[in-house]
Amino acid sequence: MSQTVTNTDFNFQGQTSVYHGKVRDVYTINDDIMVMIATDRISAFDVILPKGIPFKGQVLNQIAGYFLDATADIVPNWKIESPDPMVTVGYKCEGFRVEMIIRGYLTGSAWREYKAGARELCGVKLPEGMKENEKFPQPVITPTTKADAGHDENISREEIIARGIVSKEDYETMEAYTRALYERGSKMAAEKGLILVDTKYEFGKRDGKVILIDEIHTPDSSRYFYADGYQERFEKGEPQRQLSKEFVRQWLIENGFMGQEGQTVPEMTEEFCKSVSERYIELYEHITGKKFVYSDDNVNVAERIKENIEKCLVRLKK
Repeated sequence: MSQTVTNTDFNFQGQTSVYHGKVRDVYTINDDIMVMIATDRISAFDVILPKGIPFKGQVLNQIAGYFLDATADIVPNWKIESPDPMVTVGYKCEGFRVEMIIRGYLTGSAWREYKAGARELCGVKLPEGMKENEKFPQPVITPTTKADAGHDENISREEIIARGIVSKEDYETMEAYTRALYERGSKMAAEKGLILVDTKYEFGKRDGKVILIDEIHTPDSSRYFYADGYQERFEKGEPQRQLSKEFVRQWLIENGFMGQEGQTVPEMTEEFCKSVSERYIELYEHITGKKFVYSDDNVNVAERIKENIEKCLVRLKK
């Protein structure tokens, strides 16, 4: 199997902190620059699965970079450069404790709640009589609190402002940016024969300005349907063809795992990991319209990452 990078333990000059997330390892330099490494870890149901997926980190990093560059004219973002296929280097921002989820279609957890009788989600009223995978009259924003551990929780716009989690002014800016990003992402997806079903954005603040941070429009943060056949499948009540991480969740569910206590992650065979890798690469090529360029597998990938980051940090000092 191709090399996978599932953990990093670097110590860069000027390093002031390091954070190991579910998928990304984030190194802070001089409390000002952030080095974000997209590892090959994969998570589902808030659980990091025991094996890495070849080239997943590269796919996520390069899709995120592609969309950060493609939306920089409408929303300022944190990215400075991408010195390695698995790395983005950017400005440190003070992150808001809220994730902005925007949904264009009734699916996933929103559908499960709707099916159970809910007609309001995060303070947003939902129309009666909707079906699974139906397009909303207007995209709806359903924020969640950003938890350090465990599950994120749904929260309304009003509660976010009332509790002082985000100021009214900053929240309205985040909301406007979220709608503009989703509109741009939807148009770009449509050009490639895809539907951007739902996605999430994270924002922070730097020098008094609201800045887009983290990844955007990747299969880890978004759900895509194939546009071809969408209407026919919807009318027949059939599942949509998806280009997202949902197939991993489905595989886990079918094998008796939903992240609950006492459940065991099913065996991730080499064949399964390879098939997941192929799906991620398929999404990269489909959403960007570019051929995926495999990074050199003959080198020590961790060493390559370290060297490329160190060269970048030297450049940024000048």
